[in-house]
Formats: sequence, C-alpha cells, structure tokens
Amino acid sequence: MTSNITNLDGKRAGRYVGTAQRRIDGRLKVTGGAKYAGEFPTPGLTYGYVVSSEITHGKITRIDASAAEAVPGVIKVFTYKNRPKIASDDKKYQDQTAPPGSPMRPLGDEKIAYAGQPIALVVAETFELARHAATLVHIEYETKPHKTDLEAERSSSYEPKEKRSGIAPPPPPRGDADAAFAKAPVKFENEYRVAVEHHNPMEPHATTVVWHDDGKMTVYDKTQGVQNSQNYVTGIFGLKKDDVRVISPFVGGAFGSGLRPQYQLFLAVMAAMELKRSVRVVLTRDQMFTFTHRPDTIQTLGIGADKDGKLQAIRHDAVAETSTFEDYQEVVVNWSGLLYDCANTKLTYEIAKMNVYTPGDMRAPGATLGVYALEAAMDELAYATGVDPVELRLKNYAEKDQNEDKPFSSKELRACYRQGAERFGWSKRSAEPRSMREGRELIGWGMATGVWEAMMQETSARATLTAGGKLEVAAATADIGTGTYTIMAQIAADELGIPIDDVTVKIGDSSLPKAPVEGGSWAAASTGTAVKAACHKVREKLFNHARKVEGSPLANFGIDRVVFENGRISVSGDPSRFVTLADAMAATGEREISAEETTAPDPETKKKYSGYTHSAIFAEVRVDEELGVIRVTRIVDAVAAGKILNLKTARSQILGGVVFGIGMALHEESLMDKKLGRFMNHNIAEYHIPANADVHDIDVIFVDEQDDKASPIGVKGLGEIGIVGTAAAIANAIFHATGRRIRHLPITIDKVMGAGEDKTPAQAAE
Repeated sequence: MTSNITNLDGKRAGRYVGTAQRRIDGRLKVTGGAKYAGEFPTPGLTYGYVVSSEITHGKITRIDASAAEAVPGVIKVFTYKNRPKIASDDKKYQDQTAPPGSPMRPLGDEKIAYAGQPIALVVAETFELARHAATLVHIEYETKPHKTDLEAERSSSYEPKEKRSGIAPPPPPRGDADAAFAKAPVKFENEYRVAVEHHNPMEPHATTVVWHDDGKMTVYDKTQGVQNSQNYVTGIFGLKKDDVRVISPFVGGAFGSGLRPQYQLFLAVMAAMELKRSVRVVLTRDQMFTFTHRPDTIQTLGIGADKDGKLQAIRHDAVAETSTFEDYQEVVVNWSGLLYDCANTKLTYEIAKMNVYTPGDMRAPGATLGVYALEAAMDELAYATGVDPVELRLKNYAEKDQNEDKPFSSKELRACYRQGAERFGWSKRSAEPRSMREGRELIGWGMATGVWEAMMQETSARATLTAGGKLEVAAATADIGTGTYTIMAQIAADELGIPIDDVTVKIGDSSLPKAPVEGGSWAAASTGTAVKAACHKVREKLFNHARKVEGSPLANFGIDRVVFENGRISVSGDPSRFVTLADAMAATGEREISAEETTAPDPETKKKYSGYTHSAIFAEVRVDEELGVIRVTRIVDAVAAGKILNLKTARSQILGGVVFGIGMALHEESLMDKKLGRFMNHNIAEYHIPANADVHDIDVIFVDEQDDKASPIGVKGLGEIGIVGTAAAIANAIFHATGRRIRHLPITIDKVMGAGEDKTPAQAAE
C-alpha cells in the first residue's frame, strides 16, 4: 500500500530516536565479521583481472591473447572479439541515476573513448595468475587526437538538450542582472575552479558472482543500490529478476561512486554466465581512477552590490566536462539564485565533451562547486564593502526560495549563524587581513554558508514481530557508512516500545522491499518513514488483538490513548493498566505479525514548499609565513537539518563531510597530463587526502529545527551538508590570514607563496 503520510504518532517521545546510540553493526565491522563484495567465499571461485587501455582516444587494431591463454591455470581471456552477445539498446544500460546518452559498454567494440577503458578480462584459477597473464595480452592501437583540457574545450560547450532526471536546470533569469551589475557601486567578476577529485573509498569496487547449478546467480556487489545493480544486469543479459539476487550488506565507503553500476559488475556477470562458474573481479587502486569522478568545472561568478553590501546582481556561469558518450549534469549555479535575496540573477550551465569517462555524483555533487564559488565571492564582497562576513549574509538573508517562488519548509539558518559564531568566538576576530598572528604563523578566521536539498523518495519497508517479541525490519536500501542499520532499529524499537537489542535489521538485498539507491541525503527520511509506517501497521494490528485479550484493560480505548513501552501496551497516564506484547501476540494464535508499507512524499506539500538543509561553517587556519604550510586548527559547523535521529552517527556524518571539505580545500587533486590524456597520480600515495595529522578540532552543533513538511518524520538528511561550504570557509580564512585570494582549489604551498591570485579588497571593489 502506498501512503502519502503526514504524521505517524509524532507526539510520542521515543526512547532511542534523538539520542546517541552505538552502531548496531559496529561489532561486526571492528571484528572483521562484516563481509564486503570482494570477500565472500565460494567453492570453485575463479578470478578476473581487467586489462585497461593505454591510449586515450583511437581504436584497437590488433589484440593477441594467445600468450596469456597459454599460461597454465588461465581459463579464458575475454575481448570485444569473443565476448558473448549482449543487449544493443541504450536503455538496457541506463541505471536509475544515468545521465542522458549512450552508456559505456565494456568490451563493446574496438573503439577507445578514454584512458583506462577496460578492453580485456583475463579469468584464471587464482588472482595472481590472472594478474600475471594480463601483462601478456598484446595490444596494438591506432591513436587519434584527444580532448582532455576543459579550458581548450570551453568554446565548444553547449546546453544539454535532454536534462538529467532529478537535476534541475538553471532557473530563468530574474530581473536584469547585466544592467544591475553595470550600475552597481561595488562589483567584481572572477573565475573559480576546483580540481578534479576521485572518490577513493577504502573498499575498492568489486563483484563476486556465485554461479548456481540451476543457472541462477547470487551477486555480491559494491553498490549503493542493490536493485539498481539487479536491474542493470537483468536488462543487459536478458535475465529474469528471479535469476539474479544482488547482495551488499556492507559498503566500505562509496561517496557516490556506487550509485551507478561500475564495469567490474558487467565483466564478472558476463564471465560467470559464459563459463558457468563463480567469478570475482576486484579493481585495483589504479583502476579506481578509470571511472567516475567529480567533474572539472570552470565557474565565472560576478557580484554587484550597494556600498553597504546589499546585493544588486549575481551572474554565475559554469562550464563542466562530460564524456563523449553521455551528457552528465549536476546542479552547480542554481544555489546562487537560492541562497541570498537578490532581485537580479542570471545563471547558466553548459557542458563540454571530452575524452574522459562520464563524471559522477561525488558527495554533494554540484553544491560543493557552486556554493564554493558563491561563498568565496561573498567573502570578497565583505572585504570590498567593509561589512562583517556574517552580517553581510544576514543583510542578504533569503526568506523564500526565489528560484521556485515558494516558502521554505523550515529554515533556521539565522540560528546557525548565531550559534556557530558564538561557539567559535567570531566577535573576537580582527577584521584586517594579516592582523592576527602567533610567532611565525599567520592566523585566519573565515566563514561560509552551506546548503543542500532535503529530499525524500518512494520507499518500501517490511516489519515482522514474532511471538517471542523479536522484531525484524527490512528494506533493500544500503548502509554506506551513514548508520542506516542503526536508525532503522531506533525507529522500529520506539514504535513498538521494545529494546533496540530485540530489533534485527535486514538491508542490502535485492529480494527485500523496494528502495531507491542510497544517495542525495534522502535515505534516513525515505527509509525511516517507510520503517515507521510498517511498524505502525504492526502496532495497529497488535493493539487490536490486545483489546480482545480476556479482561483487557484496553478494550474501551483507542490506539491514540495507549503507550507502547517496555514490552507492554498500557493506558496513557496509567501504566498499571496494560497488556504485554506477548499476551497480545498469543491472542492472535499466530507465530508472527507482519506488514509491508510503501511511503512517498506528499505531492501537494512538494508543490507548496522547498526543503533544504542549511549550515554555517566557521574555520580557523594557521599559515607558516616562511614555509607556506597551512593547518586547519579549528572548525565549528552549525547545522539545521530537522530532527536528528541519532546524535552519535549524525555527528559522525558531519565530521566526515568536514574532512572531505578539508581535502577539497587543501589536498585533493587528480592531475591530468593533457599531452597523454591520463590522470597521473592514480594512487593514494600521490593523490593526497587528509590524514589524521591534518584534522584537528571539529565542533558540530545541531540547531533545533522543526519540520513536518520535508518528510513525515521531520528528518532532512546529513550525508552531504557537512562538505558544502567547508572548503569556502577554509579558503576565506586563508585570505584573512595572508591577504592572498586564491580562487583555484586546492590551495597548496606554491600558491600561498606567490603563484596564486592576490587582490586587496580595494582592488576587488574597482
């Protein structure tokens, strides 16, 4: 049953929801009991190793696998010449999150579209044999000129005709931004850029296909959506859903890289079907740099304002890379029409085809880029006008969503500014750049605003209560490290008033009730609402049986007059009048009570309100004046995200997002050799991510925010908001410390010491 529910017993205070709870899956993870896609054992397992293209654009003219196949223990080498027949229709390859276009077909033909493209799969009895044999596959190429420099391709950028589902294009112009910009007393226009980043989760992408004698398969895949992977496999290979069960109980980080099925899934299933044997394919760290990534994006942002800092015009243009075969799109510039009150805005977004793999959603896709540019520009405006950065944002506070001309479902951003500034000690800041120091270190304080969509998707969940008082809740959603297992258990335990230890959670299995991919910060709101609805239905059934128990003190009461607590159903205000859950179950004469519910956002509410999560980030940096070394010594992040289900895992989400932001600001950069068309630092030794020594004090504040419109359970989501705005706050703090405005991230020592841009507030105001 589908329910557009608005409230499910929302007035009753829970024992678990809203408290700090340990992860129920924590013990399995720290003891090694949690199994990941490349770890599931199976008898007779074979191993596949991928051979990657050495050129960036062209075609294969000759491929000779005879030496590899002659190695004892090598079973087969698959290439475009001998692969089994597969689907030809683009739609068969388009998963739930695919952009418009023609998705890449591994081993599809002789054509090479990007460096690192999979061109062969060696399958052997052991991994080591497969890896060795892969070096013996001889390939000759015909190369063609490649396009991997976005700067050079800007002139050929275009507005995509077909929009990507779920990705809002820039809104129409508001007012006359060009005229207002020209007349503004204070104005500037600059280019902002963030380096290409790769997701680099700890667990590499892997697939283990277990082949069964009846021709069916159990597929263990690294994915953020098991049913997405299942649909992909069945569509391409013409299989029935009953023939393919995809399981992914644990995900060792994904950050968006697991939203789309990656090529190891295709190759492992193809090999298993052809060989009728179990096959495992695990990508190397080098190969983790051969698919999805945060797209290279060039942004030009201009701001016009009065001398007191009131915005008069915003012009924000972005050009982003995409592959030659798909039109990848994300929301980059729209935030500049949303976050601040401005009567005149002009926002454009175009893409340019290049010889790279299709970029993908990486934690807070689009917002990390667009909000960085906007918040860096707002900081420049603060210095140009002499207005405190916090006061500037309050002066331009948006009371409604101007892009959609709708009120917000809730917005406690003012409280975020106030509480964050107070905790950080912002009032003690000396406004002049280079005016705060300790020894040879320059101290800088900067701040920025964060914003992300509060979304909910249609989701199903099942709840089953046994005669022994144990409850199982199940949905096909994923837990990508966010704590989904635990919040599902919390919601279920509270709904039926039982200990959390009596709740079992099943997720990450395509045979479970339908759920979307876990991404976009919608999992808690979506799955949580469905779990609550299913448990509520079980609760209703149980209460009806409790009323029929002989001599029941509940016979004359409605469900709104009782409390489920401590394994009992008691009269509200009179706990002495109760029926135990065990007695109520006994009255059913059955071994279990089960209910499956499907919940979805209310379309009318969605039409009337815009839902967003907001934050205010305050950062302190210390910059060694002689060496240019930057340390981020303090961050305070005040977040308004509706109801917080689990204070412990929620804080962990924000901490992780902030560390991502530190990486974006100071470390992460996939370096493209434009002559070769390849990413050169394709390993974690040279692709720098923040280490423990780079992460100091991070203080998280959850601002109280009530919202019954963004989702029925009042949740907005936390997966993305922690990173949005963090890099801008750090970059702004670096300017305050050094007086040097560096607009291209990451901010590295060479830029601090003189290779970056350097404009004074007076120059910016010209």
